[in-house]
Formats: sequence, structure tokens, C-alpha cells
Amino acid sequence: MADTGKEILKYKIKNWSSFSYNYLPENIYLDKPTDQSSRWSSDSNHPPQFLILKLDKPSIVQTITFGKYEKTHVCNLKKFKIFGGISESHMLQLLESGLKNDHIPESFPIKHEIDGNHFPCKYLKIVPIQSWGPSFNFSIWYVELQGISDWHIVKPTMHWYNNVKDGDFDACEHLVYRACEEGLFHHYISLQDYKPLWSPIEPVIKTNDSLVDSRPGMRGGHQMCVDVLSETLYLFGGWDGNHDLADLWMYHVPSREWTCLSRNTQLEGGPGARSCHKICIDYERKQIFTLGRYLDSAMRTTENLKSDFYMYDIGSGKWTLITEDTHAMGGPRLVFDHQMAIDVERRTLFVFGGRVLLSPTEGGERGSEPIFSGLFAYHIPTNTWKLVMEDCEQLRSRIGHSMLFHPRKRCLYIFAGQRSKEFLNDFLTYNIDTGQIDMIVDGTKKDAQGGTVSSQSILFDQPVHHPYYRHVLKDFVKTSVPAAGFTQRATIDPDKDEIHVLSGLSKDKDRRDNVKNSLWVYDINKNKWSCIYKNENSGQQYWTKMQHLEPVPRFAHQLVFDHIKKVHYLFGGNPGKESLPKMRLDDFWSLKLGRPSAENLLRRCQYLIRKHRYQEMAERYPKAAMEYLQKDLAQIVDHRSEEEKQEFHQLASTLFKTDNEDEEMFDDSITVMSDHYQSRTNLFDELVAFFPDDMTQPKENLVDMIPIC
Repeated sequence: MADTGKEILKYKIKNWSSFSYNYLPENIYLDKPTDQSSRWSSDSNHPPQFLILKLDKPSIVQTITFGKYEKTHVCNLKKFKIFGGISESHMLQLLESGLKNDHIPESFPIKHEIDGNHFPCKYLKIVPIQSWGPSFNFSIWYVELQGISDWHIVKPTMHWYNNVKDGDFDACEHLVYRACEEGLFHHYISLQDYKPLWSPIEPVIKTNDSLVDSRPGMRGGHQMCVDVLSETLYLFGGWDGNHDLADLWMYHVPSREWTCLSRNTQLEGGPGARSCHKICIDYERKQIFTLGRYLDSAMRTTENLKSDFYMYDIGSGKWTLITEDTHAMGGPRLVFDHQMAIDVERRTLFVFGGRVLLSPTEGGERGSEPIFSGLFAYHIPTNTWKLVMEDCEQLRSRIGHSMLFHPRKRCLYIFAGQRSKEFLNDFLTYNIDTGQIDMIVDGTKKDAQGGTVSSQSILFDQPVHHPYYRHVLKDFVKTSVPAAGFTQRATIDPDKDEIHVLSGLSKDKDRRDNVKNSLWVYDINKNKWSCIYKNENSGQQYWTKMQHLEPVPRFAHQLVFDHIKKVHYLFGGNPGKESLPKMRLDDFWSLKLGRPSAENLLRRCQYLIRKHRYQEMAERYPKAAMEYLQKDLAQIVDHRSEEEKQEFHQLASTLFKTDNEDEEMFDDSITVMSDHYQSRTNLFDELVAFFPDDMTQPKENLVDMIPIC
């Protein structure tokens, strides 16, 4: 059928965006390759520029031919798009292509089938995108359309078109089901803000266990990590308000049980009591590493200031002292409030920042200028430490910051923290393979501008060379970022390329007037921060009421993320109560970041379609409508949604409505719309909101959602 009755199709210019003097749109009717003035030329190269052609009658347009000037020309179309449809205001994309910059006419096949059916057009819209001369306006010299206008052939395609548009609800449901199956809802889902769902965790108490024995006690400055393969959390150490702790706990998520692995790890060959240390886990080899701790000034003797480094083997339940002092092996001195991350694949630990603890003889007196530790790497198989970069302007060391490792991008993400009395608000990446530093946000300037530090890869190479710095302007996105000066806990989702930041209290008492719980998500690929939740309530009465719904603002807490199950876990911390300075928390929470699922969107589309179908049935067939309401519509209602449930209960009142809508005519009386054209158009607009923009341009009916053959 495709070539049956194929002919040159007659058309007229219906509309245009602009034209230059004497270069009229009507010039494209005639093919005059030797006449430089025989063309349409836009008055600008700024979008949108277009020509709209109206065919003499609805036709199946199969090809379009562009004539050209006899020589190459800078105004020829290097890129263009063509849209078509029955209505001038509602067309779908039929072609995206470009012309060669020569004198030879070019013909292009136009997609003219939808789901195996020929698609009729009354209007074509030619949209120039780019000319061969980037700063020149667009020119079209000649356009010829070929296709089928025989009404005996076109008429069945019009009937099919009208059937889709005129209320085939079963077909609509089938189309949205196919859309869901083919993943067309994913784009819409990715654009939706997360909704945080906090849930308090009440662990199962084992038989014969007291409450004290069944779970970790109140603490802050502790450390947690998660084995994502076994869904097990590990918690070690901390400060209970009076003493450092040396207990090690395990929480198994599926069974909801805490198990105390050790009351005092030091007695079992492990590290002594500590807080403000760091741990991280190699979940493939079931090994936990711990480094660093805080010591009161009275405890800072030469012997105590050694930086011990331990590994806990989960399988055997045994501790190994890797070294009594990492500094003696070329690693960091004893630090606290540092950060540690692991590259599981290449078995390398990275340690950055933290304040170096000094003895009084080394200048460790109160009020002396603090020393901050640089970036170190520890290669586990060879038991080798390497200084990657000293504390310097290119990579400023700090305490209380965040550092996350992205295993696929091979980058460390470093941001926030404090340096002496300065609260930092920068954000940068360090590529562990190339040594390159990318400054995403320079927190020292009002308008952040990027910079790049590049170097050869220096990990475990000899000799050690610090990366050389050069400042390079980069594209950047001005965006809101989490506030500096508040305790943040950050996690990374390498599958979704997202960083999550939970902000709480400031350690600085003078800054606690601006208390806020806030949750931020950073989209790595879009370079965009989004605040998905903020709560600035500070009253004791409010938080007493909310204690089972949401965690109170705090600092010195721990937050870990299971990137497979997509669940955060928070435990303990310091609520910062001046009246109870030794108070610590032992509450335990899970946090899920929810977006609508494809299945939820499918159900929502089905509900909208069935609701509309019922409302039309109710006008003419009330008995059948009531049966449809009770059977087909009721089964798709989300009874957890108060709004949807209430709407469903009110639908029965539609049976008593008798008003009819006026009939409308469509497209020069060729297509007669039903009484429900406007309401169906509204339904369509609701449905296409769930589809990608490039599939809903323009938005006429659900048939636009199906790929064109």
C-alpha cells in the first residue's frame, strides 16, 4: 500500500516564524536553483523558526524533497526537524535530519505509520535547527511533498485516528501498560523530588536478654558501617557522656536483632576505647578497618599518641593489629574527626583530613595553631602507606567534613567541614587514578567557579610527586548548597550517581539558634543540589511530640547507607542540650527516599482512564456505570490515598448529573469530535505528564506515545 497512488501533494503556506525582506515563504513553491533570491530566509537564527505547510486535503505524506541553490550556501539547513498532524496546533515529530551543503536536491522518507497504521496529516511544520554557517539565518529554497491523497485510501486511516481520539478506553489502558513495560515512565520518575520516610527501628529483644544487653547504649562519636551483601550493620565505640567505649555490636536487618560481639575489644586483642575515630568495611572480604581517636590533652603522652591501626575479620571474629603506629609506616599521625573511604575493588583505603593530636612538647597546648592531616592511601595487600597530598591550598585539610568514594567514576567527593574557626563550603573531587582535582564549588567566592588540579597518577609510584596545580575555568551550575557550619552526614549511591547529605546541629553552641534538620540530594551528572526536606522547629515540646516520627536534630551521630536496598540507618548522637551536656541518644532509625514507582504510575493512569470512562457512561447508561464503578474502577483505587478514596466515594453523584457538553468541530469539519472532546483532552493532558517531553511534543492524543515506524 505504501507506494499505491503516490503523487506530488499540493500545499499552501499556512504560517511562518519570520522572513527577511523579499525572501518570502511562498518562494519555496518554485524550484529555481539558479536564482539566489528564490528562497525563504528567516529574519533570525534564534529559535523558534519555522514554516507551516497546509495540505489541500488530509494525506499520507511519505517523502519530502528539498531543492537547493546551484552552489554551496552558508544558509542551508545543517539540521532540521519536521512535525506533522491533523491539527496545526498538535503535531508529532516525523523526521530529524540535515542537508548536505551542496547543490544536489535531497529527498527524505517521512515516518508515516503508528503501531502498524498509516498516519494522516493535514499540516507539516519544518523547523530549522542549525545552518551551515553558525551565525547565519536559515534558508529553504524549494520543498516538494510526495504521498497519497486518494480519499479511498486516506479515509480508513482517518477512521482509525478518530477511534483512538474518540474514546477507546481499552486501547488507552493498553497503551499506558505498554509504556510502563517499555520504561517510558522512568524519565518522569527521575524528575520527581524524593520524599523522605523516617521509621523508628524497634529491635527484637532476645529471650533472657535485658534491655541493656539487647542493644547498644546511648552514645555519640561512635562509628558504623554496613555489609550490604548480608544486610548487617556494625557499630563500634563512641562516647557515652562520661567515658569512651570499646564495645562492638552487630545488627542484622532481616531478623531485627542486635548482637554484642564484644563488650571490650581491647581485652580480645582489638583497639581500646575510643571516639571520633573512623571505620570502613570491605564487604566482599568481610574485613573492618579502624583508625584514629580523640584524646583529652591530659592523655596526650608520646606513647599514647601513636596511631594504632586494626582490622577485624568478621568470619573468624578476630582482631589484627596491623601496626602500632601508621606514622612510622609513612601513614598519617594520630588524628580525629578525619574521613576514611575504601576502594573495595582495588583494596585501597583513603584517609583525608582530621586534626593531628600533638603532645605538649610538640606544641599541642590549647590555643596553639592546629595541624591538619593530608590525603593518604593504604594498599591493603602490600600493607603500604603512601602520602598522596599534603595539606595545601589545592586540597585544604579539615575536620568534620565528608568524603565519599564513587567506585565507577573512580573519584573521592570531598566537601564541607571546619578548619580552625572557618566553616568550609567548598565541594571538590579527587580522581584516584589520575590525581586530578576538580573544584565543583569554590566556597571562598560568592559565585563559585570551577578549577582543575591535574597530575600524573601517583598512588604507589616512586618517587612521590605532589600534583601540580593549574587553575582552569569550567562550566558550572549556580545552585543552592547545604549550609556550612552544621554537622552533616553524607552517603553515596553509585548506582544512581547521587550524594545524600543529612544536616543537623552545629557543634558550635553560638550557631545553634539556627537549628535545622535538612536532607539534601546532589545529582552528580546534573551538578545539582536539591533540598528535599527541611525542618527548622527547635522547641522541646515539638520534638517531644515528633520523637516517634522523625529524629531530633543532633551532632556526633552516625548515618550509613545500604546502596543495594536503598536504605539509610541512623543511630545515636548528641542532641546539644545545654541543660544536659552529658546527654547522648540511643535512638535507631531507618530512612528511605521514595519516588513513585512505574507500577504506581501505571495504576494512577489506569485510575484516571477508568474514572473518565465511568463519568461518560454515567451520562447515558447509569446502571452499567454503577456496575463499572463497583467492579472495574473500585479495584484500581489506592485506598491508602485519602484524596483518591474520597474522590471515589463522590463519583456516585455523577449518576445524577444530566448536563451535556456542546459538540465541537475539529479541523475544517473533517473530524467530528464527540461531546466529550474537552474532557478527553484534559484526560490526555493528565496522562502525557508522565511521559518524556520528546514523546509528548506536541500533545494531541495517546497515539503520540507509540514509536513511529
